[in-house]
Amino acid sequence: MESQFDYTDKQILQILRKDARKAYSKIAEELKISNSLVHQRIKKLTEAGVIKNAEFVLDEKMLGFKTKSYTGIRLREARFAESVMEEMKKINEIVECNYVSGNYAIFILIFARDNEHLREVLYEQVHLINGVAGTDTFICFDTGFKRNIPIQ
Repeated sequence: MESQFDYTDKQILQILRKDARKAYSKIAEELKISNSLVHQRIKKLTEAGVIKNAEFVLDEKMLGFKTKSYTGIRLREARFAESVMEEMKKINEIVECNYVSGNYAIFILIFARDNEHLREVLYEQVHLINGVAGTDTFICFDTGFKRNIPIQ
């Protein structure tokens, strides 16, 4: 898909990255192109899978989730990876789950109300999943920055 991007596509993506709710007419005005061209390009980028979703970014702390942690999951055997991943989907506090290389098979991102809640999620849910051999958890004190990948 990269070779199919032109300057206009990249400019539209840059604008949407900053504000996914920006009106197509405002994008067109900013780029000095037609509104219909913006519609066509966004449709093309969506159909190609470049744009997956426009969503709101919630502030976890404002919603009462004060503890953020990354947890590495060790499996009893590699064959458990998919079933463990499926079980992780059922735990609402786990917001991201990745297959990784190294000492862990899976790395997850958990948001909890506090450390006690995190302990409950880990010991009363994650550790009870068949195939989980153990975990190592890393508390995140703060996020310095977060961004999308660059558009080049």
